[in-house]
Amino acid sequence: MKRRKTLKSPAHLSLPDAMRVAIELHRKGALGEAETLYGRILKLAPRHADATHFLGVLKHQQGRGEEAWELIERSLALNPKLPDWHSNAGNVLLEMGRLEPAAEAYELAAALSPERADIHNNLGVLRRAQRRLDEAEVAYRRAIELDPQFADAYNNLGNLLSDRGQTGDALDQFRTALRFKPGHAEARKMLGIGYYAVGRIAEAAEVYREWLAQDPGNPVAQHYLAACSGEQVPERASDAYVENTFDRFAHSFDGKLARLGYRAPQLIADAVVAACGEPAKALAVLDAGCGTGLCGPLLAPYSQRLVGVDLSAQMLAKAAPREVYDELVKAELTAFIEAAPATYDLIVSADTLCYFGDLAAVCRASRRALHTGGWLIFTVEAYPDDTPGPGFHLNPHGRYSHQARYLKQVLADTGFEVQHLDGQALRNENGKPVEGWVVTARAVVPPG
Repeated sequence: MKRRKTLKSPAHLSLPDAMRVAIELHRKGALGEAETLYGRILKLAPRHADATHFLGVLKHQQGRGEEAWELIERSLALNPKLPDWHSNAGNVLLEMGRLEPAAEAYELAAALSPERADIHNNLGVLRRAQRRLDEAEVAYRRAIELDPQFADAYNNLGNLLSDRGQTGDALDQFRTALRFKPGHAEARKMLGIGYYAVGRIAEAAEVYREWLAQDPGNPVAQHYLAACSGEQVPERASDAYVENTFDRFAHSFDGKLARLGYRAPQLIADAVVAACGEPAKALAVLDAGCGTGLCGPLLAPYSQRLVGVDLSAQMLAKAAPREVYDELVKAELTAFIEAAPATYDLIVSADTLCYFGDLAAVCRASRRALHTGGWLIFTVEAYPDDTPGPGFHLNPHGRYSHQARYLKQVLADTGFEVQHLDGQALRNENGKPVEGWVVTARAVVPPG
């Protein structure tokens, strides 16, 4: 009689039982425990296809894309017949930016299970990332044909139509998504943004009011309601809003910004060259609001030590594989900077301070954190100087914009001398350039 393999821990489980426990831990979000158990299974049975695959999925959830792909590729060699596994492979490859292999994986999944709406939806996401928009639309509509109540597919189709300037049709798709899934947060947000894009600000505000009525305290709904209504406008976006937004956005962040012609990291890099001259890897540098680390490779030649700070754990998980930061820290920006007096020679912030209205606290903290003669270089969106008010404004799209006169005043008040204030297009949005400021300021007055 053949003996069944067992694990010595926990509790001498058989391999099938251990696999069931590992999957249950994985589903509950106990990733560390699940990873340990998958590892024990694979130590005992190195060719265990299920453990190999689900460990890959887990590593993908942890933002460890290369490790995830190695495991998932190995699992597909062991068992190439499961459409879900090919779809998972596509998800990993898409987030790694490997679009052609991702397309092959989704196409294999669709061939193995042509009636699966979720696989066609995933294929649509991939085609949109490839800018093959007609094919993306076909895939989304096929997903909806197969599952007429598939809220995610309606939402994704709405996003695609919005990209193409078909805002009225996009609004219809967002409303349909909400009819089938009233709690669909992304569709609610995008419905409000769609109303804002066509100038229907009051209707956008009403979307967010209804959202808050059903989900009191939701930080995204609160922020957008303030942005659209002008009521209870915060001095900066709340920590909860920033974390929620960027944790959800992290996996698609780089790809979406590339499609929008995002220029802020290069503009920051150009300003650093102008301020600091030739790179000599001699500076202590802080990338404040580092996100996925797009600025990191551009700053590394200047950095004797490069620190990145961000409030989003998921964004930091994307920054780590770039392997250019000496330290990555999850923290609120101002609090982190305040805790590091006289530490840095250069602080940069690419499109992060557009989530701050009043910049006094963060500028004051930055002055204290910089050595005298150090540099603060950042981008913000531009607001006309001739508009009455405090010098900054929360826009319906959820970001703040700032007047040039306000920037000069707040920097002077906090110990800086503005060296350059350059007007630049930071990216495109709704087919139009987003105008902003690239600010270069030097720490000249000792911190108060």
